[in-house]
Amino acid sequence: MKEVLIQYMKRFTNLSDSELEKLTVDVPVATYKKGTILLHQGEVPHKCYFVLKGCVRQYAVNENGIEHTYNFFTEEQSVTIFNQHVTDRASKYSLSCLEDCTLVVGDLATEQAAYDMHPVLEVMTRKMMQEDMGAMRDDFSSFISSTPEERFHALMEKRPELIDRVPQYQLASYLGIKPESLSRIKKRSEASHLRNVD
Repeated sequence: MKEVLIQYMKRFTNLSDSELEKLTVDVPVATYKKGTILLHQGEVPHKCYFVLKGCVRQYAVNENGIEHTYNFFTEEQSVTIFNQHVTDRASKYSLSCLEDCTLVVGDLATEQAAYDMHPVLEVMTRKMMQEDMGAMRDDFSSFISSTPEERFHALMEKRPELIDRVPQYQLASYLGIKPESLSRIKKRSEASHLRNVD
């Protein structure tokens, strides 16, 4: 299973397979059942994760008790709540396993010790974070300037697997629309696809 992690790390380093295998030999991997809450909204995060298998949802409940989905993390994606820059470290989000998950588990408290032992890890992590933050910024810019239909088509282009892996009401929340609106958009999209096929 760590082969997934090694393949991902290759994007950020020129280390050989054997060197990467040595780096990952002590990396903790844990399995979690579907429905497991990895982090509750309001808790201070002490762990970060990397998805080897499964799907993790990031969401929050507002003061009116309404739940909003902000992201889904699947294979080869890191799951980190970035709040080290604020005084109140309490997370504004919850993280839950939408499927049975196999995750690399990082301890934020011992992160620096790991970097001291393996300096190349710090360089790789920085590159990974830069890529993640860049993608998040681009996705956010695209999201706020697009219509619900455009958001759906962007999702189908970039992450089509989510359509079958994620409950529709959560997917609708992620897209910023009502479930019935998502249903109508999907029907229009399917009808358009059938016309193009004909």
